[in-house]
Amino acid sequence: MMEHAPIFTNDATVLGILVIVLAFIFYTSSSENPFWKKFYTYIPALLLCYFLPSVLNSMGLISGEQSGLYFMASRYLLPASLVLLTLSVDIKGIINLGPKAIIMFLAGTFGIVIGGPLTVILLSYISPHLVGGSGSDEIWKGLATIAGSWIGGGANQTAMKEMFGCSDKLFSAMITVDVIVANIWMAFLLYGAGISSRVDKWFKADSSSIEALKVNLAGYQSKITHIPNLTDLMIILAIGLGLTGLAHIGADIIAPWVSLNSPELSKFSLTSKFFWLIVIATSGGLILSFTKLKKYEGAGASKVGSVFLYILVATIGMKMDALAILDNPDLFLIGIIWMLIHVSILLAVAKIIKAPFFFVAVGSQANVGGAASAPIVASAFHSSLAPVGVLLAVFGYALGTYAAWFCAILMQSTVG
Repeated sequence: MMEHAPIFTNDATVLGILVIVLAFIFYTSSSENPFWKKFYTYIPALLLCYFLPSVLNSMGLISGEQSGLYFMASRYLLPASLVLLTLSVDIKGIINLGPKAIIMFLAGTFGIVIGGPLTVILLSYISPHLVGGSGSDEIWKGLATIAGSWIGGGANQTAMKEMFGCSDKLFSAMITVDVIVANIWMAFLLYGAGISSRVDKWFKADSSSIEALKVNLAGYQSKITHIPNLTDLMIILAIGLGLTGLAHIGADIIAPWVSLNSPELSKFSLTSKFFWLIVIATSGGLILSFTKLKKYEGAGASKVGSVFLYILVATIGMKMDALAILDNPDLFLIGIIWMLIHVSILLAVAKIIKAPFFFVAVGSQANVGGAASAPIVASAFHSSLAPVGVLLAVFGYALGTYAAWFCAILMQSTVG
């Protein structure tokens, strides 16, 4: 708890500051200036979106504890973001990528779901204190947030934090582990893209399908993308915030009913209104992806969803202690072991089915990196392949809440 009131206490002012910080990060990270290009080679932009608001919090300029912005963002913007990000899921398009792309994506998901509890079991023998904790500081609750991030993205990560009640301090440490370990792996993937022909030889993979894919996808974005008009933007907001309103109605009915009739289900978060809010929003977005409303992706639905998501990220940052990882640097060991399990399963499956390295890299990054970095890895192979990364990453958003919840339940039972 802060002893002194922050300098800026008006939430309208604080929101303005946070959005200016986000704009600064996005502007500099896309700059051609040599200094910024080199800076962002080593410092992930996403980490700064968390870190800079946490610095403002630590300096006493703003206060995450005294602000209501996080509650607003997590209850209103997060579900709307999930709706708009899953709206663009193209099930048919994902199937058309061929079975190897889907298999590698699901192998990556499986590696994370099973890697969490396996890491907990392993470390419970080697270093039991690492997987202990009590109450909101139980390590498995923090690991659940990493599962949300590594299968889906920031929205799913926050969903896991709220569902399982992870403390802000533990969450701060877990975000640092998440971002740094994920970016180390991404660096390996980008290096692998440069030597993919050699890796494909080792896998004995036929990459001709990738060449065909380049041709098929080259005009994909240009076909659906158009400059949005005011009507487009109003309808996009209506889809995201309208379905969020319906999700709140559903959560307000279902959670109390479950709590009254099956209170023992509370250990699975089924009595939590937030759980049902996220599940209904995600499911609603998936259902709408089969309707004509899907066309609003061309007008920027996922971009609006991403704006909501990054505002949420900044409000999380202002509640964080960016140096929390220094209290327990051993947590990096958990992240590294977990990632190695994910990588081992990916490489083993790729070797068995002779999948091109492109599918390994994008399948992994669509899980671990999400829509922000999966297209970066995909375009490292060829610029026209970026939509493949987006396609699988959006599928990850849809899958993230369910798979991460299941992983968390496995870790909880392992600890129990």
